[in-house]
Amino acid sequence: MADIIRLLPDAVANQIAAGEVIQRPASVIKELMENSVDAGATHISVWVTDAGKTSIQVVDDGKGMSETDARLSFERHATSKITSPADLFNLRTMGFRGEALPSIAAVAQVEVKTRTSDDEIGTWLNVEASRITEQRPVACQVGTSFTVSNLFYNVPARRRFLKSNATELNNIMAEFERIALVHPDISFTLFRDDVQVLDLRPSSFRKRIVDVCGASYDKSLLPVQVDTSIIKIDGFVGTPESARTKGARQFFFVNGRFMRHPYFNRAIVTAFERLVPQDRQIPYFICFEVEPSRIDVNIHPTKTEIKFEDDHSIWQILLAAVREALGKFNAVPTIDFDRGEGPEIPGFSPNVVSTPPQVKVNPNYNPFEGTPSPNIRYDRQRAQVNKGWQELYSSLTQKDIRTSEKSNLALQDTNGASKLYSESSQEEQATWDREQALYIQHAGRYLVTSVKSGLMIIDIVRAHIRILYDRFMSQLTNCDGVSQGLLFTELIQISATQVPVFNMFMEQFKAVGFDISDLGGGSYAVNGAPAGTESLNPVSLLLEIFDGLLSRTGQPEDKIHHHIAITLAQKNAIKYGYVMTPEEMKTLVNDLFTSSSPNFAPDGKATLVIIPNDSIENRLK
Repeated sequence: MADIIRLLPDAVANQIAAGEVIQRPASVIKELMENSVDAGATHISVWVTDAGKTSIQVVDDGKGMSETDARLSFERHATSKITSPADLFNLRTMGFRGEALPSIAAVAQVEVKTRTSDDEIGTWLNVEASRITEQRPVACQVGTSFTVSNLFYNVPARRRFLKSNATELNNIMAEFERIALVHPDISFTLFRDDVQVLDLRPSSFRKRIVDVCGASYDKSLLPVQVDTSIIKIDGFVGTPESARTKGARQFFFVNGRFMRHPYFNRAIVTAFERLVPQDRQIPYFICFEVEPSRIDVNIHPTKTEIKFEDDHSIWQILLAAVREALGKFNAVPTIDFDRGEGPEIPGFSPNVVSTPPQVKVNPNYNPFEGTPSPNIRYDRQRAQVNKGWQELYSSLTQKDIRTSEKSNLALQDTNGASKLYSESSQEEQATWDREQALYIQHAGRYLVTSVKSGLMIIDIVRAHIRILYDRFMSQLTNCDGVSQGLLFTELIQISATQVPVFNMFMEQFKAVGFDISDLGGGSYAVNGAPAGTESLNPVSLLLEIFDGLLSRTGQPEDKIHHHIAITLAQKNAIKYGYVMTPEEMKTLVNDLFTSSSPNFAPDGKATLVIIPNDSIENRLK
């Protein structure tokens, strides 16, 4: 039998490695910027064209490479970071695998200009499909310049899987932020299509957070500091007031390297228990310093997953440090015993004899006679009707009372319990007089009314969300949203890396009723909010909508509209417990049954249920 196992060519092996290391343009920027940091650069500039699909350029003023090193850097597993297996457990650099540059060169066209301080002239290389096609001397500054063009030009399938420019640009911004945040001593510049997006100068860690994430973070950061024999923690967490539903900035860094760690994230969530709702996220920027021998970063080529030798102890230290920060800076709400409007508690006097309160009871009181209690707020106009209720049902025959067995309303929910949802026929809805129907509000959550086939129960909040959702969707489609001017203009600050995405959704914001003016530098003036949202904070409302849109860049327009409309509807809908007047009940029901889908809320949950007469009779047997 002939031998069938053969050694793969370097070009094929590099393309296989590129599948793990280089997944999108953001991966190229991450690898090149990390190499610049390892080279001791004090300034790093990044140029991105067409969201990185056409061109990516990273320029640094680091120590550069010699002619031989420049050629060798594109060989697989060629690195200056480690020399022996023991070095894997004493890593002080960002890179060490020697896979990044060969992987990039395998799927793109790469040009390199580099020079060391010891050389008078630099080296220029052109690499395509893992092959160095040209090399020559060139005059250039000390440092290295990488230009990566036509990413995935020789892997059409991978290029087709790239997302829209907005999505890819958002990923590029995220990678740029992670490296810029953890290295505040280095200056960074970012250009998008020859337009400067960020210009970060060397500063403190706190100032770098504000420069990257926006000025709104300056007043909501609590320092977290602890130094133990196991770990040193230094960073910031947000105050409880800075919690957001989505899009909170959450960063863990270990020895200058960004990492994802759900276990440590749980420690911060635990520290904020009972201070913020469970569905809210707290921003944090936490830097760990650990002995390299206590961690393992050689788990995944992206190096964002890190194993800790004693993660349980670190979890406890992090929890204690965050709680200490909350207590030290009075971030935990305290009880104020000096409130002027509080009850006056008299002092104790031993000579005063207290008289026990007397309870008076009327033994002849009959709750079914006399005037109804004025506390029945759901039907104020009918508060005087207390007799003759039998006459309401005098026109009903026994046939009307006994419903037919045509109802196919029984469905099974996810828990296996039987629920009765309304699938009323058009004939029944046509004969049901909504104007003359009597509505009763129950438990502050439901409207109950009688229909031909039984009792209809309507969820008030879900019904209102359905009504508002259809209204906002119509405004987004027709661009006819009404704006209510604010008495005082509100200012909103968007981080520079998110400004392009915010501007991309500006038309949708205006279509639904937001009046926004661009002041430049990531600052915007909110002059008006959608009509009907006067009780809501316009800045918080706009930020919550935008946070949800960050993960939806590149999606179809209908999904963008759905997110905006459902967020506005849920925020502006009435709350459970609201006591409605009879006119409000009728208006709600009329609006619901003229909506696009009265039986279901926008999230798919049922808005109403009909309990058939047969079911009621069976329960009363």
